[in-house]
Amino acid sequence: MAGRKPDADVLARLFATIRARKGSDPGLSYTAKLLSGGPSAIARKLGEESLETVIAALQEDAEGTARESADLLYHLLVLWASLGIAPEDVWAELARREGVSGIAEKASRKKG
Repeated sequence: MAGRKPDADVLARLFATIRARKGSDPGLSYTAKLLSGGPSAIARKLGEESLETVIAALQEDAEGTARESADLLYHLLVLWASLGIAPEDVWAELARREGVSGIAEKASRKKG
């Protein structure tokens, strides 16, 4: 893929690779190892990556924040795959919220 201009399609390609690793040998694939741990283990790893992203941002380290953001997105996609969530499900939720005030959207989620 040398010469390919980076764009958001990389997320679709990455998700396809992650999905293809389901059921693979955890000894041969980090993704398969993560998936074999189940959603709880993946969520813990996602939390760790989130914290690393926050730390880089607080240090105003743009390059570090970009690197940690890539790790965060990768682990989020692994979590989605483990739970059977397709990126399109998330895109649909974002589209549903598009044009809605963040305050109004948050208020609509309040219970009782």
